[in-house]
Amino acid sequence: MTKTGPATNQNLRILISGVGNVLRQDDGFGIAVVQRLLDRGNLPAGVTVLETGIAGIRLVQELLVGYDVLILVDAMVREGRPGELFLLEADVPDITHYTLEQRSAFLADMHYTNPTRAMMFAKALRVLPKQTYILACQPAVYDDFDLGLSPEVEAAVPRAVERIDAWVTELNRRATKHR
Repeated sequence: MTKTGPATNQNLRILISGVGNVLRQDDGFGIAVVQRLLDRGNLPAGVTVLETGIAGIRLVQELLVGYDVLILVDAMVREGRPGELFLLEADVPDITHYTLEQRSAFLADMHYTNPTRAMMFAKALRVLPKQTYILACQPAVYDDFDLGLSPEVEAAVPRAVERIDAWVTELNRRATKHR
């Protein structure tokens, strides 16, 4: 599902994408966060929220629209406490530096596209925003197939929504200052 806030010429075009697999416990964190944003509604102007799940190629297709900022929301092992949030600047490898053989291998299997591969592909297509971030949550459980987030990660969902709201406001404030 995708939803976009009202159009404006003053705000940045920001894509918030929730990635993960709801069938693998805390790996569904990104989906839970964007679902909360979508259910809440009243998105800020210029903000698009997209549930990507495990279909990274859907992210690449959406980036073709053109965005100033990408915020991926995902569970990520960072050696923190379960439920701890991390705001990271994405460091996306550039496949143009790969050999022809490496590029062929990379492109050969695009139906399984994790977030890193999706961002690499978007960068190669020159549609990855210069400002690309990951809002990550340290999972507690994610190895087994099972539904539902752990209590620690479930408690992180509203904190993540608050952090995204504050961050979008700050990004737009900074962009307005520099115009």
